[in-house]
Amino acid sequence: MKKLVLILLVSLSVQVTAMESAPYAGQQGRSIKALSASETDGLKNGKGMGLAKVAELNHFPGPRHVLDEAEKLSLSKDQLTKTKALFESMKKDAIAVGNKIISAEKSLDELFASGKISVNELQDKLNEIGQYRAELRFVHLKTHLQQKKILSSQQIKHYDMLRGYTGNASKHHDHHGHH
Repeated sequence: MKKLVLILLVSLSVQVTAMESAPYAGQQGRSIKALSASETDGLKNGKGMGLAKVAELNHFPGPRHVLDEAEKLSLSKDQLTKTKALFESMKKDAIAVGNKIISAEKSLDELFASGKISVNELQDKLNEIGQYRAELRFVHLKTHLQQKKILSSQQIKHYDMLRGYTGNASKHHDHHGHH
């Protein structure tokens, strides 16, 4: 029994060491090496992925979460209509830009896979990806700016409390799930 435990511990130690020295192991099978399935899903579906955290944590609510808390925030019919329209517009724009990011990352992956990528091609592709990522963040952040104008200051305070940013919230939310 002691031998079996020792063998299992040694095996586990080797696996942990291998994972620490090769953190990308297992990712070589991804269709786009730089994007996880979760990242790709977020880009394809217009999810926030924490891109608007600076707004969210500075009292600029996002429409997805405002809609989630619509009843508790006592949104008027007009506020609800405007928030739904804002969310749909943001989602449409975010999906369009997200697809550009996916395409550009796929292109970068193909250039590396071919083994024939030049420094100039690399710089151009990274500039393109960077521009798309900035555009995507802009889509999400400008939506938070617009959402704030739809709500009263009291609703924003209540939103912050519901989200766990101030006071005693009934539940704490992690902003990584922002969509």
